[in-house]
Amino acid sequence: MKRHLNTLFVMTQGSYVHKDNDNVVVSVDRQERLRLPIHTLGSIVCFGNIMCSPFLLGHCADNRVSVAFLTEHGRYLARVEGATKGNVLLRRQQYRMADDIETSTRVAKQIVVGKIANTIMQVQRFIREHGANVEVEGALKTLRTVAKKVERVNDIDALRGYEGEAAKAYFSVFNDFILNNKGEFSFSGRNRRPPLDRVNALLSFIYTIVLHDVQSGLETVGLDPAVGYLHRDRPGRPSLALDMMEEFRPWLADRVAIGLINRSQLRADDFEESQNGAVLLNDTGRKTLLSTYQNRKQEEIMHPFLGEKVTIGTLFFIQALLFARFVRGDLDAYPVYVPR
Repeated sequence: MKRHLNTLFVMTQGSYVHKDNDNVVVSVDRQERLRLPIHTLGSIVCFGNIMCSPFLLGHCADNRVSVAFLTEHGRYLARVEGATKGNVLLRRQQYRMADDIETSTRVAKQIVVGKIANTIMQVQRFIREHGANVEVEGALKTLRTVAKKVERVNDIDALRGYEGEAAKAYFSVFNDFILNNKGEFSFSGRNRRPPLDRVNALLSFIYTIVLHDVQSGLETVGLDPAVGYLHRDRPGRPSLALDMMEEFRPWLADRVAIGLINRSQLRADDFEESQNGAVLLNDTGRKTLLSTYQNRKQEEIMHPFLGEKVTIGTLFFIQALLFARFVRGDLDAYPVYVPR
């Protein structure tokens, strides 16, 4: 379980990804650019015009390596998986729990509590390192108030309302977290489909990548990523993956995004604007983000529930495994990851 499996991001347009014995090979213009043993990979993500051989896809399926296809700018298109693994009884119990409103509410509450706790931690971290102003202190107060309300409520619609209230307070001061390059990066609110500024383009892209990793973890342990609790069923939506991603947003995705801006690793020329006003990362910007994210996944942290050090990249699998244990009844509640 401790072995860290990497994600291979293929971004060079026109690349051909194929199989050679037990290796994954990436070729461009018939020239080999990369060769990796398949056992070192957890997943492959292809951006844009990337071709994969049928034999590679079959080999990946046999070795439980998922292959995801995104547009060049990071919009999810499709995913290739092998035969469903895991105990069918686990998935049947997952469905029963999702159909039970009391259980769904209890799970949704755990998710919202964890997300708000991680959000509060991020705001406190900013205050500790850079000081506070009236707006940041006000947002922290609101988040703490909402957290207390969540602890007392047992209605799933109310939980969703409080989750939205907490997100609004958090993003109202998100621009304060940007300390450098204010002229190039300004955040006035969350927007998506499409993102209309550079910060939202950065957030949307990294959220897509984190969602992919969470979904891979869920599928690895045999859970159905489409059946969630806070996020309800909708065709084509990985609701459980969206549920579990909430705990990773503030401390992982947002911190990577803010770090890239504040360290000037991303600049205005790493983005482009399309004719419909959408702002998107260009090829250089995506490579910078993915490299930083992959390095972040290699870092070790102490898992508060397991009481041992793990890499951030294995957290997606570990949390999925803990959720599966909760579904089976081995745990009384799902232990959402909250860094110490």
